Amino acid sequence: MSRPAALSVPLWLAHALRAQRGPVPWGAVIRGGLAAGPLLLAGVLAGRTPLGVLAAIAAMLAGINDRPGGRRVSVKRLGVPAAAGALGLLVGTGAGQGLAAVPLTLALTGLGLLAGGISAVGPVASAAGTQLLVGAALGAGMPAAESGGQRALAFLAGAGWLLALRLALPTPGSLAGDFRFDGERAAVAEVYDAVAALLGAVGGPRATARRAALTAALDHAQDALAGPRLRRYASSGAERRLHAQYTAALPLAEAATALFWAGEPVSARAAEGPRRLAAAVRGNTGTGPLPAPSRSVPALRALDDALLRAAETFDRTDGAQQRPLARRRGAKGAVRAALGVGGREYGLRVALCFGASAAIAQALHHTRWYGQHQHWYWLPATAVFLVKPDLGPLASRVLCRAAGTVFGALVFAGLAAVLPRPAGLIALVAVCGALVPVATRHFAAQTAVVTVLVLALVMAGGEPQASVSRIGETLLACALVLVVGHLPMPGERGGGVRARLGAAGGAAHAYLVHVLGESGDRAERWVLRREAYRTLAEARTAIAVAAAELPALARHTAGTGAVADTLERLVDTTTACAVHLDDTGRLTPRHIGQLHQALKELETQGVEVPLPAAA
Repeated sequence: MSRPAALSVPLWLAHALRAQRGPVPWGAVIRGGLAAGPLLLAGVLAGRTPLGVLAAIAAMLAGINDRPGGRRVSVKRLGVPAAAGALGLLVGTGAGQGLAAVPLTLALTGLGLLAGGISAVGPVASAAGTQLLVGAALGAGMPAAESGGQRALAFLAGAGWLLALRLALPTPGSLAGDFRFDGERAAVAEVYDAVAALLGAVGGPRATARRAALTAALDHAQDALAGPRLRRYASSGAERRLHAQYTAALPLAEAATALFWAGEPVSARAAEGPRRLAAAVRGNTGTGPLPAPSRSVPALRALDDALLRAAETFDRTDGAQQRPLARRRGAKGAVRAALGVGGREYGLRVALCFGASAAIAQALHHTRWYGQHQHWYWLPATAVFLVKPDLGPLASRVLCRAAGTVFGALVFAGLAAVLPRPAGLIALVAVCGALVPVATRHFAAQTAVVTVLVLALVMAGGEPQASVSRIGETLLACALVLVVGHLPMPGERGGGVRARLGAAGGAAHAYLVHVLGESGDRAERWVLRREAYRTLAEARTAIAVAAAELPALARHTAGTGAVADTLERLVDTTTACAVHLDDTGRLTPRHIGQLHQALKELETQGVEVPLPAAA
């Protein structure tokens, strides 16, 4: 008798059920508790409750973007979206007061096209595009006596308050040395831990996952150290030391990747040195003696040399002046991304969703479907979050948003019946603000917390209880985004994924040309290597999201995972070639054969990565 086949969960449903894991971000929890609730209280006490509500909403949105990392990078991560939200609030208020329904809908549709294109540039730009549209929806759909300028200033003040807390408060448990750099210190230490984990996994089944984790750790540290600055160079000894420690990790990561490519297990002794370096970074201490690995092959010799150089760097009391680390993407690259195939496709969908939802919301508002409610912002604001691809596959986003809104609205309806006003509502806003950083691990949980928080805010501002109507509007937005998400668009579907694969192929080619050209500029090589792995990681993320869509959408990106696998092998082989050339000055037949094989496979997969003449 044959056993029944195991039930397989569809990828879109598996994604909806998956939550991120990790320690509780107590620093962000404390900041969230001190942000939205106190801002609302200040508005109530000052007799300017509507402005207090807007400031609390801004703090909540900034709290969603309040992720682990350095203080300097948080200025960009929180400040740029907040500025975009204030601009959207200003534009939306002016348009809502001066335009009739049809011109207003057309104006919001054009704004959606702009914000959608901008969102294709990167994570910070995506958050800015989202807050631009949310601010516009609030400004146009939440009439108030205050001017657009006053509302924009209140929004900036709310986000600025959370940012000030981020810059001023130390992270709990991270007080070694100068607490201003505790986020950077943790990020650099994670790089050394990731190197040690990869060395321990070489030759085993978890090696590929550890190599991907090393890329993620390097990306995070690079971002943490490369925030905006007033000076060209790091301005303090502590910061220069962290820059030097990060730079010292790059050759270690390179040697570990070469060992991963070779596939031969290494002794546990090889991983002990990077672990001690990680502990030294966290404790802001010296390294002490480091165990030297065997020097039997070029990659192990490179690892030993990198450990020696790292030990010398750690023993210095002050790091040398170094330029801030940054990606190789300027204004031209950002414009190309926004106007490219991915930006155009996303911009059209955002414009359709935002414009259609604004039109439907106004029609329902003017026909009194809302009853006594004066506001119609919920439907377009919900559509903005649902149409964002960086929050997961479309079906997963819709399911999580619907479930989170229903649960949050029901919870709020029960609490609103018993809480005193306004004190109870202010306390509820403070509690939800503290929960936002934890809830961001799952979109449904985040939606539930944000729903309770926003409903409490608008009720504190004078709105009657609106749980039932908010559930109806959310389900309507879910249906709208599902329909628009499956509509055919001009150009090829899956253009965003292919654009990221194209960028990864270009970065891999630039790295390969530099290595086979045998340039002695190692700093340049490490920059090119970082960009190659980073663009590849971004492409893999986009591919994973596209693969978890419903079959009607997932089929348009079928086969892109295999292309990413081949590019990854090419970049790994290029790294192994770089280490071997440093040691011997020539490549082995295995290196050359692996390069030719990867390039040939890419050619058959439709990706052009020309082989340099030096090969």
